[in-house]
Amino acid sequence: MKNFEHRRDRFELFAGFDNPRINLGMALTLPDFRPFCKARRLPPFHFFLYCLLDSVQSIDNFLYRVHDGEVIKIEQFYGSYTVLNQDNNLNYARFVRSPDLAEFVERSVAAGRLAQASRALINTGADLSPREMRDNVYNTCLPWLDLTAIEHPLYRHHEADIPLIAWGRFSAPAGATLTLPFSIQAHHGFVDGHHVHQLTARLAARIAELIG
Repeated sequence: MKNFEHRRDRFELFAGFDNPRINLGMALTLPDFRPFCKARRLPPFHFFLYCLLDSVQSIDNFLYRVHDGEVIKIEQFYGSYTVLNQDNNLNYARFVRSPDLAEFVERSVAAGRLAQASRALINTGADLSPREMRDNVYNTCLPWLDLTAIEHPLYRHHEADIPLIAWGRFSAPAGATLTLPFSIQAHHGFVDGHHVHQLTARLAARIAELIG
């Protein structure tokens, strides 16, 4: 929490807003990891999710939450994403992340299959305590769309402290890079545009590091 004290006054400013969110969308350019994934039989979605959540973990500003009226910093968070089930209805996949890429992908794939197979809505957080609910970063992908904007549903705007990350369709193969529409929503008391820039830069660097 040492780093947070340098922006407590910013948090107190935006915490007084009815809607303290910052919501930024962009066309993100990244190293094209699809040939790497194809050669190793890794699903590109799950490889991307691994790199994304690993990058989120590296930036304190995305780990601050509000619990019992106090700001805390979480140490870990679940892996999660949205899927379509057999009825083409939304469902939630959730799993315990692993720092090992292969194990992360295995857990992520298994969680997605479980959510896809369930007609009932699962992993809504009803099984978690209020404190455990803070250990989340929400993720969603709309692979059919060249996304230009997104507005996420929120239970209470004033309490929206958990980041929401969304992305759309990957571009067609065209050299060493790919582009995708990318959006981040977060509490402005914790996250500024500069931190979003840090995250996207870290994501590109992490992908480059892994595909080598």
